[in-house]
Amino acid sequence: MTGAVHYFAVRAYYEDTDLSGVVYHANYLRWFERARSDLLRLLGIDQRAAVEAGEGAYAVTEIAIRYASPARLDDDVLIETRVEELGAASCRMCQSAFRNGDLLARAQLRVGFVSPSGRPRRQPAAWRAAFEDFLAGRVPPSGIKDEA
Repeated sequence: MTGAVHYFAVRAYYEDTDLSGVVYHANYLRWFERARSDLLRLLGIDQRAAVEAGEGAYAVTEIAIRYASPARLDDDVLIETRVEELGAASCRMCQSAFRNGDLLARAQLRVGFVSPSGRPRRQPAAWRAAFEDFLAGRVPPSGIKDEA
C-alpha cells in the first residue's frame, strides 16, 4: 500500500489465457477479487471470522469493466485498487490492471456488506474505520496501523 492505493502483483499463466495466448476476459475479475481480498487482509478485516460469527460479508453488487489492451501469457500485471466512496453499507472502488504502466483494464465497482441471508447491512464499525483510514492514506505501507 502506498497512501490511498493498494497494489497487487499477478502473472498471466497459461491457465489464464485462451488458445491465442491472450488472457481471457473473466480472469481480470479473478485478479481484481484477489487484490480486494489482499487489501481487506492488510486492513485487518477478517471476513471469514465475520461469516463464521453470522455477521455477514462483502459481496460485489455492481461492476463495469472497460478493457483497453490485452494481457498475454507470462505478462507481469499490477492491480491497483482505490476506494472512491465509503457508505454505511457499501464501498465504491476503482480497480485497474497495468502492464509496464500501460492500462489493460479498469473496473468501477461497488461492494456491499450483506447479512448471511443476503440482505444489506451496515459495515462493522471497525471495518468502516479501517476503510476511512485507507481512504485518507493513513495506513502505513506495512498495512498495520500505528498504535500512536
